Amino acid sequence: MNTLRILVVLPLYGGSLPIGRYVASALQQEGHLVETFEAPDFYPAYDSLDALKVTTDRLDYLQNSFLNVVSQAVLAKVESFEPDMVLSMAQAPLNRQALKRLRRDGVVTAMWFVEDHTLFTYWKSFAPLYDIFAVIQKGQFFKDLESIGQPNAVYLPLAAQPDFHQPVDLTPVEKRKFGSDVSFMGAGYANRRKAFRDLVKYDFKLWGTEWDGDHVLAPLLQLKGARVTPEECVKIFNATKINLNLHSSIQAEELVTFGDFVNPRTFELAACGAFQLVDKRTLLDKAFAEDELATFSSMDDLIEKIDYYSTQPEKRKAIAERGRARVLADHTYTHRMRTLIEFTAERIPGWPKPKKQSSVFNTDYPPELAEDIKKLLGKLRLPEDVSFEDLVWAVRQQEGKLSDLDTAILFLDEWQKLYKKTGAIS
Repeated sequence: MNTLRILVVLPLYGGSLPIGRYVASALQQEGHLVETFEAPDFYPAYDSLDALKVTTDRLDYLQNSFLNVVSQAVLAKVESFEPDMVLSMAQAPLNRQALKRLRRDGVVTAMWFVEDHTLFTYWKSFAPLYDIFAVIQKGQFFKDLESIGQPNAVYLPLAAQPDFHQPVDLTPVEKRKFGSDVSFMGAGYANRRKAFRDLVKYDFKLWGTEWDGDHVLAPLLQLKGARVTPEECVKIFNATKINLNLHSSIQAEELVTFGDFVNPRTFELAACGAFQLVDKRTLLDKAFAEDELATFSSMDDLIEKIDYYSTQPEKRKAIAERGRARVLADHTYTHRMRTLIEFTAERIPGWPKPKKQSSVFNTDYPPELAEDIKKLLGKLRLPEDVSFEDLVWAVRQQEGKLSDLDTAILFLDEWQKLYKKTGAIS
């Protein structure tokens, strides 16, 4: 597959925001040219509409109007970047009108719907308007998508980004701050609130948001319930002896739901080489072998395994090492993006469209200059058959002072544009 131009459209906020950033990084590591549409930059203005204290119908109108402006901004980005694919994360601010416009213009679109389709049902309105629809669940969901006009659905489970989710050396201060025998990092869903009340006897730290109002768990809550950054998550995972990973459920009575999708925490913990106890999921054995994760199926089972593994550091280490090896082999965002691109090429005839641009190495350069260009391509994570036009784009995206070679490339690009306008070159 040649170098592709891919525009990653991030959501305004939410759980798929960090995933979108990992996706962009993985695509760049594969040598593709990536732009991210920074929807979070628009969020403060969108959020400020709530402070207007207007009627509900008027607020809905203003919010929809604002999101329409953001969608138009995405279209403007597409027009200038000319991507081979627009890849939207779940909750991306692309409305129906914008998606129809992209389809009419022949721009291939994909969404990675990294949410539970039974809880977040907006997919019914948007899925048919995407060329490709990637999901984290199987079974009936595929039939439901096909019935509403989306035949190009692909199972794309979540993953980890190994240059970010990795073992780290912590300072003594960080070990005290982030470390504990048992911890959980995540939002305070109903099943978790009820389950974790049975664990207050342990050296247990609770991290994340939406835990307020629970006097039993309040003493365990860290950072006063503030949002935990991805960087802090990695430190928590590394510092904790036993990381709990209980998938979310709004049903308080059903603590372990045996649901299907596998959350990102499962892959991220494993990539960090951290030991975890994760509730059993129907799709979990498709991702990990039995000895690569430690699972539980009930609260009694969880408590029994916390007691057991707390005294078995070598077994914790062995399981964690096997889990990390599996993630690195099969479950990185690079793997997921390769799958998505290959699936798109199979399902969309003629995609990606052949580029008429010439390779940057079509010209013979003096040996020293050729070597400098190869070093620049390596720095920019570009293949040697990259076009001159794509090289120019990548050079322009750099921050900081331009090198002499960077300046020469940009000068040559401007020279070509000038002489094409005058008809001196064709």
